[in-house]
Amino acid sequence: MARLSVVLLLVVVTALVLRWRRPAWYWMTFGVTFAALRVLVRYTSVMDACGLTVPPARWRLALSRMTNRPAPEPRAPRILRLRPTRTGLVLRLKLRPGQDAFDVSAATDRLRHSFGMYGVTARELRSGVVELRMTGYDVLKRVQMPAKIDRAAMRIPVALREDGSVHYRDYRTVPHGLTLGATESGKSVYQRNLVAGLAAQDVALVGIDCKQGVELYPLARRFSALADNQDTALELLEALVSHMEFVYQLIRKQQRISVNVPDAEIAADIWDLAEDMRPTPVVVLVDEVAELALFASKEEEKRRDRIITALVRLAQLGRAAGIYLEICGQRFGSELGKGITMLRAQLTGRTAHRVNDETSANMAFGDISPDAVLAAIQIPTDTPGIAVAGDSTGGCSRIRAPHTSLREAVNLCNKYADRTPDLPALAPFRPAVAPPASGAVRLTKASTATA
Repeated sequence: MARLSVVLLLVVVTALVLRWRRPAWYWMTFGVTFAALRVLVRYTSVMDACGLTVPPARWRLALSRMTNRPAPEPRAPRILRLRPTRTGLVLRLKLRPGQDAFDVSAATDRLRHSFGMYGVTARELRSGVVELRMTGYDVLKRVQMPAKIDRAAMRIPVALREDGSVHYRDYRTVPHGLTLGATESGKSVYQRNLVAGLAAQDVALVGIDCKQGVELYPLARRFSALADNQDTALELLEALVSHMEFVYQLIRKQQRISVNVPDAEIAADIWDLAEDMRPTPVVVLVDEVAELALFASKEEEKRRDRIITALVRLAQLGRAAGIYLEICGQRFGSELGKGITMLRAQLTGRTAHRVNDETSANMAFGDISPDAVLAAIQIPTDTPGIAVAGDSTGGCSRIRAPHTSLREAVNLCNKYADRTPDLPALAPFRPAVAPPASGAVRLTKASTATA
């Protein structure tokens, strides 16, 4: 008996230590079992308390009256499946007649408290079927990406969602994106994860970093073009517009429209072309977009207008030509001048890290998701990297990218440097990866590639 007591004490101490120091290990060893039992035992009473039940059918009430039996209890949604995951539980429910998926979404906070889980999110899978994803611990406190990740062309895993799933940046689904955030909010780490994910793919990376290249130039071996000042940025963007027009001419030439060609084989973008003649897709990363829009003289204003015009043209027309924009900044409002609102309207994917005021959050989500605005302004200052991701559908979720140091990103870019494509239109802007001994290197149009 004493030996059994010692063993039980050791198990309890181990569980407490794991829950304190290693919540992920605690969840996989003890937490998942306790949570599943809580959900199954409390399910009916919790659903009734949360208002997620419906009265029994009339025929059941009539049958109980005829047989002098007690009236049947209200019916809760039927459990289709309860599946444990590495971060929580997935509960799939079949709604009863008269119930709505919105009712379940509105009750997620009450369900979280009732089931003793860290977080609960709901989404509708199909008509009458709702999936509850419940997390057992704070998965964003120490981000650990799963070992198995669904990778595909132009689809990059960049962060972990609050429900434990992977957040992907899919350029073929969401061509252009906007990332906002205050200083020290985690934008640079998010950008490094993007570059690190794209480095292993057959894609041309183009960077515009008007902070003298301090953010993107260390990754230069994997970039086909870089600009570190407004003048070079203008020339680079206009070269991209010319490249886009060349790609459209190629698509037009290869459309193969005739009465004998099925509709599915008609080329309308680069992904419809044969692989051997498909142009290399291009991802344009703009670090601190406000530096491209600010001006202090008439000449700078003319340059600014040409830059914004080129960006708007790429945002409106670039998708079919395989040109995708990834724009970062601290603010992105109408105070940056004409054309900014038109450009923002083309940026479907929105990500906002910690912002300093509600106006900045409205710049990211005010036109697509009011809920995302509230979530963005509630990000605490002591958790850099936490962000809110939303899109034009109105949905949003909290995410956090795994910490990637600059050294790790540089090593990955150096490892995949041989994948850097040579595009003739961008050749004058290829960064010099071996700086001269004289000191700082200014990325100008005259820069040429070196070994």
